Amino acid sequence: MDETVNLTAPSLRGFESLSAHMISKKELQTLYNKGLSMKEISMKLDCSNGKIVYWINKYNILTRSRSEATYVKRNPGGDPFTIKKITTIEDIKLFYLGIALYLGEGEKRGKHIVRLANSDPGILRIFLKFLYEICGVREEKIRAEINMFDDIDKDKSVSYWMNKLNINKSQIRTIIIRKSKGGTYKNKSQYGTLTIYVSNSKLKKIAVDWCKETVNEFAKVAQSAEHTHGKRKVAGSIPALGSEN
Repeated sequence: MDETVNLTAPSLRGFESLSAHMISKKELQTLYNKGLSMKEISMKLDCSNGKIVYWINKYNILTRSRSEATYVKRNPGGDPFTIKKITTIEDIKLFYLGIALYLGEGEKRGKHIVRLANSDPGILRIFLKFLYEICGVREEKIRAEINMFDDIDKDKSVSYWMNKLNINKSQIRTIIIRKSKGGTYKNKSQYGTLTIYVSNSKLKKIAVDWCKETVNEFAKVAQSAEHTHGKRKVAGSIPALGSEN
């Protein structure tokens, strides 16, 4: 008796299974662009995670890296800032003031936080203006931290910084109180120091890149001036970042 082998049935059944749960590229792309993970999409569409992976690959939809996925989760509404296009002399002045302060007083380590601390409210006001007007950071994303000794009145310190910087109490997320060691620090820091910070990895990278570009540009100007006046390079000249000297 001859054995009959049906070569088409298995592939047809597989095709019918996929077709019955086919997901359009537009729908899948829309959900993914909203920040949903593949697992979340599968739950929303009531299908397996494997099926979502299949259609993502079939449509050649560009997927996020792990760090990008984390960023989207932390910022579901998109970037909490909008970098301003610099068009006026005042913009240029504020940009370089902000970068100069960040180069001198800001924290460059780490990948996630733009942070600057000082006891001078005037310096902090300039940096806040830089964050608001140049970086376009939304107010609710700007946080503050007070660092003070235990012989400073906490309520007076909080009121002082709120009034001087026009910030809300809800923006002051942390108050660190340290034991006083005496001395004359009160003449300079009778209300403690305040740290202004924004937690955003993308803004941090932009700020660090701006710092590098600014140092490089001013280094070129300094080197050009030395060459123009026929002077040899002297100790203390600012080298371009990445150079050996």
